[in-house]
Amino acid sequence: MELRTASSPRDVKHYDTARLREEFLIQGLFPADDVKMVYSHIDRIITGGCMPVNKTLTLAAGDELRAEYFLQRREMGIINIGGPGKVSVDGTVYSLRNRDGIYIGRGSKDIAQCSDDPACPAKFYFNSCPAHKAYPTVYIRPEDCVKQELGTLETSNHRTICKYILPGQVESCQLVMGMTHLEPGSVWNTMPCHTHDRRMEVYLYFDLPEDAFVMHFMGEGQETRHIIMRNEEAVISPSWSIHSGAGSRNYTFIWGMCGENQDFDDMDGIATKDLK
Repeated sequence: MELRTASSPRDVKHYDTARLREEFLIQGLFPADDVKMVYSHIDRIITGGCMPVNKTLTLAAGDELRAEYFLQRREMGIINIGGPGKVSVDGTVYSLRNRDGIYIGRGSKDIAQCSDDPACPAKFYFNSCPAHKAYPTVYIRPEDCVKQELGTLETSNHRTICKYILPGQVESCQLVMGMTHLEPGSVWNTMPCHTHDRRMEVYLYFDLPEDAFVMHFMGEGQETRHIIMRNEEAVISPSWSIHSGAGSRNYTFIWGMCGENQDFDDMDGIATKDLK
């Protein structure tokens, strides 16, 4: 498990490109027959992924958690962005199609993941954060989720937000998770942009061809910075930072949040004219 420490906005505005990428960019999230995990000190979120091909992969706590098992004091959400596969939670098996998800509550001990077909392996992406209470495990289908359509083609931000884990739909202690898809011809996400000092966020960008990219914008509204993101790469967004992107074409991204509250609309908007 890779460890990332928190960063001050006063320091980040002095980072060069290499340092920004070192601190906030997460690459190689879907290693074949292995699990990749990044533990951030920012709200103690763990971002991870795996691509089981010929093996069944399990989650281990590691020395970083000092726990008997991975979810002893944590909860997690998993979304499959690859071929069909299965997630086993303490012996109960859930079949996940592409875009299906699952919420797994605190106290679940044995988490295993495998693919149905090695020629078309599953790609399981997950976010995990500390939890004070155990909530039931829930299998999540996107067709059952709350959806919100925002933006227009004229402003290049026509997108549909699909909310997987949030209060009133799938209960959790603090994890909120979902997916946003941009329509063809639209490239901007989360614009106008915002911050939310009560929560941090992680984005996973995907559905991008090899030669495409997303310019992910971060930093304070008056001190913006950018990171060039490729397909299936994630980025950590501290609570003080904006988190918005513009792609060379349309794309999809998964967002995961944790922190002080779970109010999706708790945002501090920044007018486009005030960005620098």
